[in-house]
Amino acid sequence: MSVFSLSRGLRTLLACTVVLSASLAHVQAQAQAVFKVTAIPDESPTELARKAAPLVKYLEKTLGMKVEFTPVSDYAASVEALANKQVDLAWYGGFTFVQANVRSGGKAIPLVQREEDEKFRSVFITSDPGIKTLADLKGKNVSFGSQSSTSGHLMPRSYLLQANIDPDKDFKRVAYSGAHDATIAAVAAGKVEAGALNISVWEKFVAEGKVDTTKVKVFYTTPGYFDYNWTVHADMPAAQREKLTKAFLALDKSTAEGKEILDLQRATRFIPTKADNYKGIEAAARSAGLLK
Repeated sequence: MSVFSLSRGLRTLLACTVVLSASLAHVQAQAQAVFKVTAIPDESPTELARKAAPLVKYLEKTLGMKVEFTPVSDYAASVEALANKQVDLAWYGGFTFVQANVRSGGKAIPLVQREEDEKFRSVFITSDPGIKTLADLKGKNVSFGSQSSTSGHLMPRSYLLQANIDPDKDFKRVAYSGAHDATIAAVAAGKVEAGALNISVWEKFVAEGKVDTTKVKVFYTTPGYFDYNWTVHADMPAAQREKLTKAFLALDKSTAEGKEILDLQRATRFIPTKADNYKGIEAAARSAGLLK
């Protein structure tokens, strides 16, 4: 084989390598161009998907890229997904945000929260007419939501402890339903005598006639605390974080699109938030022994 033929063969091989590398880079760029969103599973999978659908469309339009809602199996999985950068944006409760921030070494950045989340509350419900105060829960079967839920476990537990009621010692049985709607169902079915949950989900069930309020009633509402937010990983470029924040802040009920998204998110509007807002949640979690 001549030197010329060898040289020409090498040039061809190099050219093919460059083309192949460019093609792979293009495929990788396309794969990375999917923006993934997740949320703690505090309601049924079908309800979470219904809430996410119009928001996904809106974010696709404002970010200029494909957006996918990626459901997770439990609260812990949502924490791991963001910490390992398997998702770009996560809807967290206050406690889940604290867990994600600890798990990621301080790399979780909350961008926005609903206006309602500045003074969020939990409710205790019962179908037992003999239960009128928190003290009446002693010796009863009581359900929380997920163990990692802010409004369905951590804050209700915190207020019980402040009232000198230790669920693990004073209740006959502590149950964990896994989600707020499941807690309502457990109380309504008589599986437990009382339960604690997110006030927003309770009010939605009442408004939609999904709970018989002649049988199941609220007997205690907690003081307000900071709760839910949309969180990203600190490694997300600042420009993209800013674009995301602006997209949420721009949602307005005066437009059909804004009204649909905000109503499904049970929000008046979104406002900026910061990690310091959740210091109280972190303190409550450590005090209750739920965060080491």
